[in-house]
Amino acid sequence: MMAINVFITNISGERLWDVDKPLPPQAQIAVNINLVGFDQKSERAIEAPFVFTVNYTPSIAQISIKGKAHATGERDEISKLVEEHTQQKPPIPVIQAISGAGIAEAILVSKILGVPPPLPPLPAPQEQEPRKQPSARYTA
Repeated sequence: MMAINVFITNISGERLWDVDKPLPPQAQIAVNINLVGFDQKSERAIEAPFVFTVNYTPSIAQISIKGKAHATGERDEISKLVEEHTQQKPPIPVIQAISGAGIAEAILVSKILGVPPPLPPLPAPQEQEPRKQPSARYTA
């Protein structure tokens, strides 16, 4: 079984929107993950330095998180990740681990900066028809 550990080495956040001005009602938030490298350390381990960024439009703030992902596992699991990377395909388990850790940290930074968190919007609640109670008939 593969284990992926994400280590954060640098976090920076900057609020670009004046604190005296109200935030705009609509903002687009772009989250980007760049793998800076992908090094096979042994037959059973890889290391992938990354940069995780959050950008807002209009320019409300920017958040940058740097770190390294370490994946260890069986030879076939690691060789599959290396093969995907050499074929220019994203190594999905590594990206998911980085995304989970990056989003968690970016939410904390966004709260500190007083800007919207980088979360997908919640779907609008749909009205549901009230459920009818099943009718029961008893005959003797």
